[in-house]
Order: sequence, then C-alpha cells, then structure tokens
Amino acid sequence: MRAWQRMLSGRRLNLLDPSPIDVEIEDIAHGLSRVARWNGQTVGDYAFSVAQHCVLVERLFADETPGVEPRWRLAALLHDAPEYVIGDMISPFKGAIGSEYKAIEKSLQTAIHLRFGLPAHLPDGIESRIKRADRTAAFSEACDVAGFSEPEARRILGYRRRIRAPGLQAWSPSKAKLDFLERFGRLFVA
Repeated sequence: MRAWQRMLSGRRLNLLDPSPIDVEIEDIAHGLSRVARWNGQTVGDYAFSVAQHCVLVERLFADETPGVEPRWRLAALLHDAPEYVIGDMISPFKGAIGSEYKAIEKSLQTAIHLRFGLPAHLPDGIESRIKRADRTAAFSEACDVAGFSEPEARRILGYRRRIRAPGLQAWSPSKAKLDFLERFGRLFVA
C-alpha cells in the first residue's frame, strides 16, 4: 500500500510516518492555496482557501497578542498546514472520522513544526490563543463568505466574542500562495 504523496518539489511525503526532511514551504503554500474552506461553499469568483485562512489567523493572533515572538506567529500561520496534503474537512466530519484522522493530522503537524524550528507541541497558552484567533477567523468567514447570518454563525460555531475580521473576500489561489509565502518569509528565521 502506498502511503506517500509526491509533491511538486519532488519530495515524497509519507503520510503515515512523515519526516521533517520531506516538508517544503513551497509545497505547503501551493497546496493550501488550492484547498477550499467550507467545502468550497463560499461566494465570489474563488474559493476561500486554507492559505488565506492561515494568513488571517496569523494576523488576528498577532493583533491580539502584541509583542509575541515571531516563532509563535509562525505557529499561527502554520496551524492548518497539514491540510496541504490531507485537505480541509468541516469539524463535524472530522469528529465522525475519529481518532485515526486526528493522529495523522497531529503527526503531520509535528513534522511541519520540527522542519521549521517549532516545538512538536506548542505551549498551552500559545495554542489556546491561536485557537481563539482561529475561531474568530471561522466566524468572520462564516458571515462574510459562507452564507451564514451572524446569529446563525454564533449559534452553530458557539462564538461569543465581539471581535470580527473586517469584510472578507476570497483571494485567487496565486495571491493566497504569494501572501502566505511572504508572511512565512518575514516570520521564519533559519
């Protein structure tokens, strides 16, 4: 059984036992810029990509955590990076699939973190702040591009905060990829 994915960089990433050596940021940016959030059920000429979502989460995280170290902002940018090879699934479906999916996702995230100098496991305080920014991004996306009314999004997503990203519109895949790589270039210190 083949358990690897060939990347455009030429790397072969083993999905069941990923090595940090086989992780390339260009592959991540390319893949994420073409993976649609909300299963593609968004308004506009383009799908709202995971790459754009990651850029948004990093920005929200940085805004809410002034003075935070660049490496934690990098962790926010890469918070959904495994989706460059396993795709994005809505949360209810991830829950239905269960622990095997979560184990694969976690193993990919660990390889990505190690590749870019982040700890395999983020400190709890950092992880919770990234999750908070992620929820703000999801709420904003739900209202702006995924067709939810604000009350419906609050109820379904359990969102209680007042913070919301300003009006969102989906970027083209090329813009999402370039913005993701530009943000990565500013945050990653080799």
